[in-house]
Amino acid sequence: MKKIEDLGELRGKRVLVRSDLNVPLDGTTITDDGRIRAAAPTITRLREAGARVVVTAHLGRPKGEVDPKFSLAPVAKRLGEVLGTEVRLAEDVVGPSAQATVAALADGEVALLENIRFDARETSKVDEERAELARELAALADAYVSDGFGVVHRKQASVYDVAKVLPAAVGGLVLTEVEALRRATEAPERPYVVVLGGSKVSDKLGVIANLLEKADKLLIGGGMVFTFLAAQGHQVGKSLLEEDQLETVRGYLESAQAKGVEIVLPTDIVVAEAFAADSPHEVVAADAIPADKIGLDIGPASGEAFAEAIRSARTIVWNGPMGVFEFEAFAGGTRAVAQAMSDSDGFSIVGGGDSAAAVRRLGFDEAKFGHISTGGGASLEFLEGKELPGIAVLEG
Repeated sequence: MKKIEDLGELRGKRVLVRSDLNVPLDGTTITDDGRIRAAAPTITRLREAGARVVVTAHLGRPKGEVDPKFSLAPVAKRLGEVLGTEVRLAEDVVGPSAQATVAALADGEVALLENIRFDARETSKVDEERAELARELAALADAYVSDGFGVVHRKQASVYDVAKVLPAAVGGLVLTEVEALRRATEAPERPYVVVLGGSKVSDKLGVIANLLEKADKLLIGGGMVFTFLAAQGHQVGKSLLEEDQLETVRGYLESAQAKGVEIVLPTDIVVAEAFAADSPHEVVAADAIPADKIGLDIGPASGEAFAEAIRSARTIVWNGPMGVFEFEAFAGGTRAVAQAMSDSDGFSIVGGGDSAAAVRRLGFDEAKFGHISTGGGASLEFLEGKELPGIAVLEG
C-alpha cells in the first residue's frame, strides 16, 4: 500500500481524506469522541504538510436522503476543537456548497463535506452509480487518503471507487489498524487468547470458525453465551437464545475439542427479572438459570477465570462485551476483561465497536491497551479472514 509520503509534495494540493467520524449522538451532543480523536493525527499531518484537507465521512444511516438529525455539524465543531483549527462544513456532499467550500481553502486548512450517506450513490450496489459519485468527489481533490478503518470492509464510493480515480494512499490510522490485526492473526505470540462477546452468535460465525484454526483459547461471554449453554443441554430461562444456531454451535464445540482449542464458557451468570438497570438480580450457576430470569452478565467467578486466562496470554483479542455494561449492575464481567487486558504485558487488541465504547465508559486508560480498534465490523471481518475492499483497492 502506498503511504502518505509516497504521494509526493502536498503543499497547495487538495487531499480528500475518508475518515470514520461515525460517533454516537444524544441529540446533537457527542457521547463518545473516540473516532474523532483517532482521525485527527492523519489530518494534522496533512495540514502540517501544507495540504488543503477535504474530509468526507458518514454519520448514522440516513438511507441516501438528507436528514438534519444526521448532519455532521456537531462533528465539525468537535473536530475543530481537537485539531485546534476551524473546520468548515459544506452544506452538501459534492454540490455547489462543497465546491465553494473546497475552493476557498488555503494551505493547511480543513473542510468537512456533509454526510456522504446523504447521497444514495455512496452505498449503491450498482457499480456505475458509485463510480459517478467517486468521480464527483475526485473533482474536489488532487489525491486521496483512506483513513476510515471502520468502513474499509464496505465497497462504497468514498472508500473503494474513489481510490481507483485519484492517486491513493493509506492513512496512519488504517495502517496502524492493519498492522495490529496482522500481528494478532498471521503469527501471534502464544498463548493466543480470544475473548468474544456481544449479543448474537450469528454475528460471529465466521470469526469463530476462522479462530478455531488459530487461537489457543476462546473465552465466550455476552448474550451469545446462552446459545452455547443451550447447545450443551442447559436451560437458559428468558435469556437471548438463537435456536437456529444450536447445531452450528455444537459443531464448534466438537471441532474445538478435535483441534485442541479450549472454549471457555462462564460457570456463573448474573440473572435478573427484566432487562432494566434497576432490575433485582442475583448470581446463579450457569447450568441452573431459573426459567423466569434473564442472563445479563457473566458472574464474578467467570470474570476471574477469564481474567486469569487473559493474564497468562501473550496475544489477546477482545470483541464484544461480556454483559450489558451500560447498566452498572451488569458491567462486572466486561470490567474484569478490560482490567485484565490493561494489566497484561502481552499484546492486546480491543476490537472496536461496543468493546471500545466499554473501555472508555468504564474509565480505563486507553494507553494501557496494545491497540483499540476504531472499526468493530471491519476488525471482525479481518478476523474472519475476509478480503476488505477498502484495503484491497489500495494494494491493487
